[in-house]
Amino acid sequence: MRQRNRRQPRAAGKESRDRWMITYADLITLLLIFFVILYAMSSLDSQKYALVSGSLSDTFKSGGSVLEGGNGVLEGNKGNSGQAVPNGQEDDGGTQGAVSGGDGEGSATDSGGSSGDGTSTGTSGQNSDTAGHQPSARELAFREQEAKLAALMGVITEYVEENNLGEQIFVADKPQGIAITLSDRFLFDAGQAELKSPAFPALRQLSGLFRGIGATVSIEGHTDNVPVTLRSVYTDNWDLSGARALSVLRFFLDNEGLSPDTFQYAGYADTRPAYDNTTAEGRQKNRRVELIVLRQLQEEE
Repeated sequence: MRQRNRRQPRAAGKESRDRWMITYADLITLLLIFFVILYAMSSLDSQKYALVSGSLSDTFKSGGSVLEGGNGVLEGNKGNSGQAVPNGQEDDGGTQGAVSGGDGEGSATDSGGSSGDGTSTGTSGQNSDTAGHQPSARELAFREQEAKLAALMGVITEYVEENNLGEQIFVADKPQGIAITLSDRFLFDAGQAELKSPAFPALRQLSGLFRGIGATVSIEGHTDNVPVTLRSVYTDNWDLSGARALSVLRFFLDNEGLSPDTFQYAGYADTRPAYDNTTAEGRQKNRRVELIVLRQLQEEE
């Protein structure tokens, strides 16, 4: 009995020492499963990859696969252009407009590089397959805006020439928009802000052009640096310049029925002279009202 009882603890101790094998086996199994999962995740479905790549390429309209080094938007059209077009789409192989400088709104240039039978020749032929750039919605809107502004400037210039108003109305294309400068002698009496009747036909002509222009028109009054007289109803040049801009605005709103959402106005007194205020001629040119058809979109740099 004593010997049997002595052997039982030994058997129990041997069994406890072998339990590490169970943990070890579990660890090995988990590692095996882990590596199997990694292998499964690393397997690439070429068809799905081509589908995703083609979808992204069409989205950015870069003319080539974005994931395969095509001329994507962020790569400045310098990627490898020899990749196949996904989803079985064929390139027309023709001459397409390429935007210069990668700024999204440059002038189009001839990509060239195709042989007479429509097949690509050499490296230049491969580059022509994907060098074409489809203009973005913003670029199309910018081009449309510039076309409208150019047409507006042409119509006003023609009207000024036909009516011999070259000394009273000046038209210029400025960075902020098309600026139409009206002399104060054409619009107002000296020191006054009420419009003169001879100016009405020209203002009506402008109101017809502003109707449906789809841009904001800023009406800005300016004076010279000579203070207003003591008998003037206006406190100072700030008051006078603002009143003159408001008179032109009221004509467009009250007489011509244009939408107030189209306009904004401001008076700048003598703080923004266009000419030298030390001469009589310069002061005369500084007394003006400017109608600026503002550019809603600026060209990207």
